Parts: sequence; C-alpha cells; structure tokens
Amino acid sequence: MKRTMAWLLAGMLFCGCILCAAAEEGPADGAGMPVFIERVPDEILAEEVPGGGQVERITYPSRDYAGKGGKVNKRALVYLPPDYSKETKCDVLILCHGVDGTETEWGFTKNNRKGWNLADHLFADGTIKNLIIVMPNGRSTWNYEDTSYDSFPAFHYFGQEIRNDLIPYIDEHYNTYADREHRAMAGLSLGAYQTVNIGMCECLDLISAFGVFSAPKITFSAAKIAEELQKFPEEYGVRCMYAIAGAWDDAAETTLAAVRPLPEGGRLTEENCMYQECPGGHNMKLFYVGLYNFLTILGRNDGIQ
Repeated sequence: MKRTMAWLLAGMLFCGCILCAAAEEGPADGAGMPVFIERVPDEILAEEVPGGGQVERITYPSRDYAGKGGKVNKRALVYLPPDYSKETKCDVLILCHGVDGTETEWGFTKNNRKGWNLADHLFADGTIKNLIIVMPNGRSTWNYEDTSYDSFPAFHYFGQEIRNDLIPYIDEHYNTYADREHRAMAGLSLGAYQTVNIGMCECLDLISAFGVFSAPKITFSAAKIAEELQKFPEEYGVRCMYAIAGAWDDAAETTLAAVRPLPEGGRLTEENCMYQECPGGHNMKLFYVGLYNFLTILGRNDGIQ
C-alpha cells in the first residue's frame, strides 16, 4: 500500500498539514507551501550550472576509533556554495554514504557530478543559500578505504570522529556559524543509520536537523530515539527530521518507524517529523529525491536558524 505522508514543522518551519508529493512542480506550490517531489528531473542531475559551487578535497586528522586509536589522516569532499567567501557565514550539512560507498558516492566529483549538479541547481534557483556540504568517509578506522563488509564495524564509531575531528576541522577552516542550530546531518542507507543512531542520538548537542534516506533495520525506532534523547538537556531539541523510503524497499517500514511522532512531551512530534514514501527502491534515484527534498526543507528556513 502506497503511503505519502509529511508532518510539517509549525511556526518557522511548516504548517502542520499533510502534503502529497508532486513529481515535477519544484520546491513550492502557488500558496508558498513546500512540495515534496517524487522524482528529480533528469536535467537537474545531468546539466552543469555555470558559476556553480566548488568542491574541495580535504584531509583532516582523525584517529582509528574502531581499533587502537592511532592517528589517521581522513579524506573528505567539501562542496562550497557559489560565491562562497570568508565574509559570509554558512550552515553545514554532513552528508553520509552507504555501506559499500565512500565520500564520492553522492556524486560530487568530476567523473560523477549528479549530486554536484543537483546542489548547483538549487542554489541557482534560490532554493538554498549559504550551505556547505561535507561528505566524509563514515568508517572511523585506519583502513577506512576498505569498502568490504570487513570494515562494517568501523561505521559504529563515527560519532567520536564527528565530535573530535570532523566538525572542529570544518569550523576552523571554513566560515561557519559553529553551532548546532546551523548544522544538519543526512545519509543514505547505512548513512541514514548513522544519521539517526549517531548524529541524533549521540551528537544532538552538535546537530539539530536530520535527513534519513532508506534506513536499514539496525536504525533505532522512534521509541528508542526518544529514550536516547532523554540523555540530553531539554534545550537540545530536534529542529526537524525528514525521512524517505521507496515503496518497494524493505527499508520503508524501518524508516517510518524512526519518525513516528510520540505522545506529547517527547522530542519527536507531528511538528518536527516528516515522512515520505514514493515509488522506488533502494537506489541512488530515490536517494537523490531525498537529498533534493531535504535541501529544500533547509532552504525554506534560510538554512537552519
């Protein structure tokens, strides 16, 4: 049974109503309300935008958190928005890959520009602005380049790297707000697991907005998330949590279970949780829909403010 639901943020975010996904209409309808697309038009992924953003390859110091703690130099990609300058502060999105991927999986390289083009188009039409996208390798170990399942345990230690290494490096080397209200995290598949279990449940004091694209079965349910969030002071709220899964994907039920609003008094509510199910499976086509819609959510608020 096909479901397309969205619980939209009240006040600064969205009105509390359900929106149907629209395939071709862009980020907002005639009434100014956001509209979730179900398919990213081919031209957005294929066509380069003149004067678009730039991508830098960085190396930052980290540690072998999954092993003996030795020093490791980790690689990542950083997308800088068009006209980025040291005079304009930017929000930060940490964008995570899947179990057999690397920092290049999202398509921000010269050999695969799909994600790069998508971001450029959203900047060009004014949907988003002043946002840096950071794509790290999610394996927190010395042999992080190993994409086999032997490296799977290293994904669980990524929270230490986010806290101790990645965020401090980005804030030091780029013009960011350097606070949780201007940080977001999102990911596909195992990166969605990292976004929930690690980004939200370990690093809520650092990050406030979350995008979950087809979460695997090891991802916490809403009840477990609520339990973990109780460990943080009340002032650390969830700004928004957007999740998407394909109707033909086994991850659909897991993804929905993570964003179910809980009874009043919890931090997951109808005001900050959004879920979308649309035609598709567990693949990049669906993940790009998730990225497009999540960037639109951030852009509707002029970033995370």
